Amino acid sequence: MEIHVYDTYVKAADGHTMHFDVITGEKDHDKAITYGKEWLKSVGEGDAEMTTNECQFCHSQGAPAPVEQAIKEKGYFIQKMEGCP
Repeated sequence: MEIHVYDTYVKAADGHTMHFDVITGEKDHDKAITYGKEWLKSVGEGDAEMTTNECQFCHSQGAPAPVEQAIKEKGYFIQKMEGCP
């Protein structure tokens, strides 16, 4: 499965920056933003601003098995990088 990685930097409610990748099975920027917002809401950061300024397409690659499984189940995978709960 080919996956598409969207590099994302979002300000948390307390002001620190959360860096994470939104990984999808479709190269669709709007869906990546929707998935990122869904995840932010699930971690208590639903008010964080996430637009094309915060979330940008990075690259496409083959999917490791756990990422492919998550995409099949939820449509996306979040790779936490820095400052994420």
